[in-house]
Amino acid sequence: MIRSLPRSKTYDWSFNGFILLYFTFLFAPLLVTCVLAFNNSDFPSLPWQGFSLDWFLADGPGRIGLFHDDQNLRSIVTSFQTAFFVSILSVVVGTCASFLFEQEEFRFKGVLYFLMLAPLVIPGVILGISLLLAANTAGMFFDERFGLDFELFRPSFWLVVLGQFSFISTFVTLVVSARLRKFDPALEEAALNLGATRLGVIWHITLKFLRPSILGAGAVAFLMSFENFNTTLFLVGSDPTLPINLYLQVRDGSTPVVNAVSLMLIVATSLLAVVNLYFTKKEE
Repeated sequence: MIRSLPRSKTYDWSFNGFILLYFTFLFAPLLVTCVLAFNNSDFPSLPWQGFSLDWFLADGPGRIGLFHDDQNLRSIVTSFQTAFFVSILSVVVGTCASFLFEQEEFRFKGVLYFLMLAPLVIPGVILGISLLLAANTAGMFFDERFGLDFELFRPSFWLVVLGQFSFISTFVTLVVSARLRKFDPALEEAALNLGATRLGVIWHITLKFLRPSILGAGAVAFLMSFENFNTTLFLVGSDPTLPINLYLQVRDGSTPVVNAVSLMLIVATSLLAVVNLYFTKKEE
């Protein structure tokens, strides 16, 4: 709509009402979840029973707060470890893949690019089941043929890392490729003509230009891994990640410690997003 044209009061009321309803729909559930983390009740729901910090600090016997809940703390550490390895692997492989598809010409490039995108459109449940069946098949083959038992082929930490990496790396590739398309090849040619090596050009010029997108893609990859549920559910071993642990608690009946965990995650992810936005803008 042209901003300079006059607008009726009906339009203004409708526009403002839509904005209000839209953001209420988005943030009201999060606000309720955060408030209930301080509710002096044994159930993670209304009504409000008074303010309490028990679900953060209590050490029993009747209540166990988040900072004394070994099960939730272990799952948080597991999620951080998983997200760390997934984001590192995804950034390295995704950046290399972006160079491959944007700067090289080879046969069947279009077909391979389409196959690279496939994990993004396959439902996470199907991807998780497929990876589990493939890993079990490979594990049985090595066990029966060579008598070898690899942890990677059983539901475990590293199988979760591999499963999440299989689709998160594709996202990183798309983000870095979008930035790489804006790169001026003349900069590389000038550096090569002045005697720089190919590796030196990539390290000092190309990667420096790509740094904002690499940092942004790495941060988003970390968050995607941390909150992933569908694929992880089929690949997790004896050490569940936080989303799996929260699902099990809610399914079996939980206390407001679930709300406390949710509040901490909302604060942490918001801070990470703000920091990433700040450094991305600074780099640009």
